[in-house]
Amino acid sequence: MKHTRKILCTVQAFLMLTTFSLAQNDGYQVGDEAMDFQLPTVSGSQASLSGLEDNRGAVVVFSCNTCPYVKAYEDRLIELHQTYAPKGYPIIAINSNDERISPGDSFEAMKKRAAEKQFPFAYAYDKSQEVIRTYGATRTPQVFLLEKESDRYMVRYIGAIDNNYQDAASVSERYLADALDALLSGEQVPRETTKAIGCSIKWTRNSR
Repeated sequence: MKHTRKILCTVQAFLMLTTFSLAQNDGYQVGDEAMDFQLPTVSGSQASLSGLEDNRGAVVVFSCNTCPYVKAYEDRLIELHQTYAPKGYPIIAINSNDERISPGDSFEAMKKRAAEKQFPFAYAYDKSQEVIRTYGATRTPQVFLLEKESDRYMVRYIGAIDNNYQDAASVSERYLADALDALLSGEQVPRETTKAIGCSIKWTRNSR
Protein backbone atom coordinates (compact mmCIF):
# COMPACT_ATOMS: atom_id res chain seq x y z
CA MET A 1 0.00 0.00 0.00
CA LYS A 2 2.80 2.42 0.94
CA HIS A 3 4.65 1.49 -2.26
CA THR A 4 1.55 2.19 -4.38
CA ARG A 5 1.00 5.51 -2.64
CA LYS A 6 4.63 6.47 -3.28
CA ILE A 7 4.27 5.67 -6.99
CA LEU A 8 1.07 7.73 -7.21
CA CYS A 9 2.76 10.69 -5.53
CA THR A 10 5.71 10.45 -7.93
CA VAL A 11 3.40 10.34 -10.96
CA GLN A 12 1.39 13.28 -9.64
CA ALA A 13 4.55 15.32 -9.07
CA PHE A 14 5.75 14.52 -12.59
CA LEU A 15 2.43 15.59 -14.12
CA MET A 16 2.47 18.84 -12.15
CA LEU A 17 6.04 19.57 -13.27
CA THR A 18 5.15 18.77 -16.89
CA THR A 19 2.10 21.02 -16.78
CA PHE A 20 4.15 23.81 -15.23
CA SER A 21 6.82 23.43 -17.90
CA LEU A 22 4.26 23.53 -20.70
CA ALA A 23 2.62 26.60 -19.20
CA GLN A 24 5.98 28.34 -19.10
CA ASN A 25 6.50 27.68 -22.82
CA ASP A 26 3.08 28.98 -23.92
CA GLY A 27 3.08 32.35 -25.61
CA TYR A 28 3.71 34.10 -28.87
CA GLN A 29 5.46 32.73 -31.90
CA VAL A 30 6.97 34.78 -34.73
CA GLY A 31 4.12 35.95 -36.95
CA ASP A 32 1.56 36.22 -34.14
CA GLU A 33 -0.28 39.43 -33.38
CA ALA A 34 0.74 40.84 -30.00
CA MET A 35 -1.87 42.09 -27.58
CA ASP A 36 -1.93 45.64 -26.32
CA PHE A 37 -1.44 46.37 -22.62
CA GLN A 38 -1.75 49.19 -20.12
CA LEU A 39 0.95 49.14 -17.47
CA PRO A 40 2.12 51.75 -14.96
CA THR A 41 5.63 53.07 -15.50
CA VAL A 42 8.22 54.48 -13.11
CA SER A 43 7.62 57.94 -14.57
CA GLY A 44 3.96 57.91 -13.56
CA SER A 45 2.62 57.39 -17.07
CA GLN A 46 1.07 54.32 -18.68
CA ALA A 47 2.95 52.12 -21.14
CA SER A 48 0.93 50.72 -24.02
CA LEU A 49 1.35 49.86 -27.67
CA SER A 50 -1.68 51.93 -28.63
CA GLY A 51 -0.19 54.93 -26.83
CA LEU A 52 2.89 55.04 -29.05
CA GLU A 53 2.97 57.80 -31.66
CA ASP A 54 4.79 58.05 -34.99
CA ASN A 55 6.27 54.60 -34.49
CA ARG A 56 6.88 51.67 -36.78
CA GLY A 57 6.85 49.08 -34.02
CA ALA A 58 8.24 48.46 -30.56
CA VAL A 59 10.84 46.44 -28.70
CA VAL A 60 9.24 44.79 -25.67
CA VAL A 61 11.92 43.58 -23.26
CA PHE A 62 11.01 41.56 -20.18
CA SER A 63 13.41 42.86 -17.58
CA CYS A 64 13.85 43.45 -13.84
CA ASN A 65 16.15 45.14 -11.30
CA THR A 66 18.01 42.23 -9.74
CA CYS A 67 19.11 39.86 -12.50
CA PRO A 68 22.86 40.13 -13.27
CA TYR A 69 22.15 39.37 -16.93
CA VAL A 70 19.78 42.33 -17.11
CA LYS A 71 22.32 44.60 -15.40
CA ALA A 72 24.92 43.54 -17.95
CA TYR A 73 22.59 44.66 -20.74
CA GLU A 74 21.25 47.92 -19.28
CA ASP A 75 23.75 50.18 -21.04
CA ARG A 76 23.20 48.33 -24.31
CA LEU A 77 19.43 48.72 -23.96
CA ILE A 78 19.89 52.44 -23.40
CA GLU A 79 22.03 52.64 -26.53
CA LEU A 80 19.57 50.57 -28.56
CA HIS A 81 16.70 52.82 -27.51
CA GLN A 82 18.66 55.96 -28.36
CA THR A 83 19.51 54.51 -31.77
CA TYR A 84 16.20 52.97 -32.79
CA ALA A 85 13.49 54.94 -30.99
CA PRO A 86 14.03 57.93 -33.34
CA LYS A 87 13.64 55.46 -36.22
CA GLY A 88 10.28 54.26 -34.91
CA TYR A 89 11.19 51.36 -32.61
CA PRO A 90 11.17 52.47 -28.95
CA ILE A 91 11.96 50.07 -26.13
CA ILE A 92 9.38 49.21 -23.50
CA ALA A 93 10.98 47.34 -20.58
CA ILE A 94 8.59 45.31 -18.42
CA ASN A 95 9.28 43.87 -14.98
CA SER A 96 6.92 41.01 -14.11
CA ASN A 97 8.70 39.52 -11.09
CA ASP A 98 6.67 39.01 -7.93
CA GLU A 99 8.07 41.43 -5.34
CA ARG A 100 7.08 39.06 -2.53
CA ILE A 101 9.55 36.53 -3.89
CA SER A 102 12.09 39.12 -5.08
CA PRO A 103 11.75 42.29 -2.96
CA GLY A 104 14.43 44.00 -5.03
CA ASP A 105 12.03 43.99 -7.96
CA SER A 106 9.32 46.07 -6.28
CA PHE A 107 7.85 49.08 -8.04
CA GLU A 108 9.69 51.42 -5.66
CA ALA A 109 12.96 49.63 -6.41
CA MET A 110 12.22 49.99 -10.13
CA LYS A 111 11.91 53.75 -9.70
CA LYS A 112 15.28 53.89 -7.94
CA ARG A 113 17.02 51.76 -10.57
CA ALA A 114 15.55 53.78 -13.43
CA ALA A 115 16.73 57.01 -11.79
CA GLU A 116 20.23 55.61 -11.15
CA LYS A 117 20.63 54.49 -14.76
CA GLN A 118 18.60 57.35 -16.25
CA PHE A 119 16.58 55.02 -18.45
CA PRO A 120 15.37 56.89 -21.54
CA PHE A 121 12.79 54.18 -22.25
CA ALA A 122 9.55 53.26 -20.52
CA TYR A 123 10.02 50.91 -17.57
CA ALA A 124 6.70 49.30 -16.66
CA TYR A 125 5.42 47.01 -13.92
CA ASP A 126 3.38 43.93 -14.81
CA LYS A 127 2.22 43.19 -11.26
CA SER A 128 -0.56 40.79 -12.29
CA GLN A 129 1.86 38.93 -14.63
CA GLU A 130 -0.90 38.91 -17.25
CA VAL A 131 1.31 40.42 -19.93
CA ILE A 132 4.25 38.07 -19.46
CA ARG A 133 1.95 35.05 -19.37
CA THR A 134 0.42 36.14 -22.66
CA TYR A 135 3.76 36.86 -24.33
CA GLY A 136 5.35 33.68 -22.95
CA ALA A 137 8.69 35.06 -21.77
CA THR A 138 10.67 32.73 -19.52
CA ARG A 139 13.86 34.73 -18.87
CA THR A 140 15.11 38.21 -18.13
CA PRO A 141 16.10 39.76 -20.38
CA GLN A 142 13.97 38.41 -23.23
CA VAL A 143 13.03 40.43 -26.31
CA PHE A 144 9.88 40.52 -28.43
CA LEU A 145 10.39 42.73 -31.49
CA LEU A 146 7.06 43.96 -32.84
CA GLU A 147 6.37 45.50 -36.25
CA LYS A 148 3.33 47.74 -36.68
CA GLU A 149 0.93 46.89 -39.49
CA SER A 150 -1.95 49.38 -39.52
CA ASP A 151 -3.11 49.12 -35.90
CA ARG A 152 -1.76 45.62 -35.36
CA TYR A 153 1.57 44.67 -33.81
CA MET A 154 3.12 41.57 -35.32
CA VAL A 155 5.90 39.57 -33.65
CA ARG A 156 9.02 39.52 -35.85
CA TYR A 157 11.77 38.39 -33.49
CA ILE A 158 11.91 36.62 -30.10
CA GLY A 159 14.97 35.92 -28.00
CA ALA A 160 18.28 37.36 -26.85
CA ILE A 161 19.71 40.83 -27.44
CA ASP A 162 23.05 39.54 -28.71
CA ASN A 163 25.43 36.63 -28.23
CA ASN A 164 27.63 37.89 -25.39
CA TYR A 165 26.06 39.24 -22.21
CA GLN A 166 29.41 39.40 -20.43
CA ASP A 167 31.27 41.73 -22.76
CA ALA A 168 29.63 44.16 -25.17
CA ALA A 169 32.95 44.62 -27.00
CA SER A 170 33.10 40.90 -27.80
CA VAL A 171 29.62 40.63 -29.35
CA SER A 172 29.81 38.99 -32.76
CA GLU A 173 26.09 38.55 -33.44
CA ARG A 174 23.73 41.47 -32.83
CA TYR A 175 20.44 39.59 -32.98
CA LEU A 176 18.11 42.43 -32.03
CA ALA A 177 19.95 45.19 -33.89
CA ASP A 178 20.18 43.02 -37.01
CA ALA A 179 16.45 42.30 -36.82
CA LEU A 180 15.68 46.00 -36.42
CA ASP A 181 17.93 46.94 -39.33
CA ALA A 182 16.21 44.34 -41.51
CA LEU A 183 12.73 45.68 -40.72
CA LEU A 184 13.86 49.25 -41.34
CA SER A 185 15.22 48.16 -44.73
CA GLY A 186 12.04 46.26 -45.60
CA GLU A 187 13.87 42.95 -45.53
CA GLN A 188 13.25 39.60 -43.85
CA VAL A 189 14.61 39.31 -40.33
CA PRO A 190 17.75 37.16 -40.75
CA ARG A 191 17.27 35.18 -37.55
CA GLU A 192 13.75 35.19 -36.12
CA THR A 193 14.35 33.33 -32.85
CA THR A 194 17.25 32.76 -30.48
CA LYS A 195 17.52 31.32 -27.01
CA ALA A 196 17.14 33.94 -24.30
CA ILE A 197 19.88 33.59 -21.68
CA GLY A 198 19.14 35.07 -18.27
CA CYS A 199 17.35 34.72 -14.96
CA SER A 200 14.13 32.82 -14.41
CA ILE A 201 10.88 34.70 -13.85
CA LYS A 202 9.78 35.02 -10.22
CA TRP A 203 6.23 33.77 -10.69
CA THR A 204 3.43 34.44 -8.25
CA ARG A 205 2.84 31.03 -6.69
CA ASN A 206 -0.89 30.91 -7.37
CA SER A 207 -0.66 32.34 -10.88
CA ARG A 208 0.86 29.37 -12.69
